[in-house]
Parts: sequence; structure tokens; C-alpha cells
Amino acid sequence: MVPMSNLLAFLAAATVLIIVPGPGVLFTIGRALTLGRRAALLSVIGHCMGVFVALLLVAVGLGTLLMASALALTVIKFAGALYLMYIGVQAIRERKTLLDALGAKVDLVPDAKVLRQSVIVGVTNPKAIIFFAAILPHFADPAAGSLPLQFLILGSIFLAIAVVSDSAWALLASSARSWFARSPRRLEAVGGAGGMMIVGLGASVALSGSTD
Repeated sequence: MVPMSNLLAFLAAATVLIIVPGPGVLFTIGRALTLGRRAALLSVIGHCMGVFVALLLVAVGLGTLLMASALALTVIKFAGALYLMYIGVQAIRERKTLLDALGAKVDLVPDAKVLRQSVIVGVTNPKAIIFFAAILPHFADPAAGSLPLQFLILGSIFLAIAVVSDSAWALLASSARSWFARSPRRLEAVGGAGGMMIVGLGASVALSGSTD
């Protein structure tokens, strides 16, 4: 079990890191503006599921491998960047269909597809892997028991905070989308803006490896 003092210190550090809007929040906002509230919240869940997979891999030693292998980390980074750009381009191409989707009160993209896309984005999140591999060990105590278990506990706390924070951003962005929906031109513009935001996020990942 993680010592209480370490747990409280990690809780404070994780909260500060998560509540400050970063590229991961931009992904959520982009999905909210492009697809709406339901898809945005599903994206939050899917992204956290993917990041949890990354956490599991780190807990069993993959984090050490990626920190030691520049090639492996680069592959993860660019895979995630390219996938984000693909999603963004699709959103831009389909922006003119947003009004029809709203009028019919159906989602533009099936829930399963939204969830699947977000899981992939989470799994290929290079910053999450680096964070879990490089930061979690500082808050774990070898004398307190299994390190993999401590990593899982700390990582799960991090993800729980992230779900709450990202969901709040998703709800805020989707509410703004409703205002845009009153005008076909506004809605088309916001669909394109959401897609461009996700493409930009992919570009930033490719250049710097920064995601949430």
C-alpha cells in the first residue's frame, strides 16, 4: 500500500497537472464541438480506458523499456499523432453533415466508434507513458510492498481525477456547441474548428510528444 504521506503528495501534484488545460483537454473539447456532449463524454471514458492500458504496461515494465529506447517511444508518439490527425481530418470533411445529425437527434458517429477511437488515442499517449514511468516511482515506497500495485493505485487516482476534470470540460464545450447549432453556418464552422483543433493536437504530439 502507498504510504499516506506519499499518497497526499501525489494527489496534490496530479490535481495541479490535470486541472490546467492541456492537449488532452483540447482533444475532449474538439470532440465536444464536433460531435456533441454524448460523444465528448464517451471520448473522456475511452481516453481514460486507453491510458489505463498504458498504466498496466508501465506497471509490468514497459515503461522502463520505453524510457530506455528512443525508437520505441518515437513509434508510440508518431502513431498517436497520425491517428489524431486522421480523426481531425474526418471531422473537417464531415462538418457539413452536423446540422442533419442534430435535426435527426442522432449521433454523427456511432458510440462504439467514438469509444474505440478514444481508446486508441489513450493507448498511444506518449506523455502518459512517460508520466507513469518517470513520475509514479517517486511517490512509491519499495518498503511498503509491491511496486506494481502501488503504481496501479497511484495511476488509478490520477485517472479518476482526469475523468472528473475532462468531463467538466466536455460539458462546458458541448453547451457552447448548442449556441452554434442555432445557425447552419455557425455549426459548420464549429465542426471545422473542432476538427482543426484535433489535427493541431496531432501536430503538437508529433513535434513535442505532449498529450494528456
